[in-house]
Amino acid sequence: MQTEIKYNPDFATIRVTFEQPGEQIVTEAGAMIARDTAVTMTTNMRGGLGSALKRKLLGGESLFQNTFTATAPGQTVWVAPAPEGAIEFIDLQPGQELFLQSGAYLCSTPGVQLDTKFQGAKGFFSGEGLFLLRVHGQGRVWFCSYGALHAVDLGAQYNGYICDTGHMVAFTQGLSYTVNKVGGMKSLFLSGEGLVCTFKGQGRLWMQTRNPGGLASFLHPFRPVKSRQN
Repeated sequence: MQTEIKYNPDFATIRVTFEQPGEQIVTEAGAMIARDTAVTMTTNMRGGLGSALKRKLLGGESLFQNTFTATAPGQTVWVAPAPEGAIEFIDLQPGQELFLQSGAYLCSTPGVQLDTKFQGAKGFFSGEGLFLLRVHGQGRVWFCSYGALHAVDLGAQYNGYICDTGHMVAFTQGLSYTVNKVGGMKSLFLSGEGLVCTFKGQGRLWMQTRNPGGLASFLHPFRPVKSRQN
């Protein structure tokens, strides 16, 4: 299987070209743009009802996933996320884990497994939800962002790294984070920054250059408002 990410970082898509019959790609529901007519598609709850419900209710992912299977070499499938932004991938090896914010998972090869990870109270305050999506197994996984993706490799040279809660997309195992105020109480309420995530450890952190919550706040004054009639 050959894959290519096109149109990064603004309107990224993935072109999957199968090299032999039987190769598969698993995607989130609604992610397909187009495919060859002979490529078959099946829809199921991967991992069974219990695992699918956990991903839906706790991880914010779709209940069903689509599996596309090649029937001949050279067939293609095009995949894209809902938000305007970038796509990145990581090749997972056995024992490795990747953690994604809700909605960031796009697609993967069949050997990749999805689960949820409880964050505790910090998940509530981080704005990412009480659960993250835990990705493990072996294979390639693609994830997406709103806006471009900026990656930072953390190690011994960093005594912590601060990321705005609305810009966190993904991080590898070896990193942990706490939720803190950006400064004093004045900064918390008046700076517009609010709460931030402070990461420590060794691994890679991906951040998105745009914040969906910031867009909603920007558009709010322009929304049409119906006037009351007496």
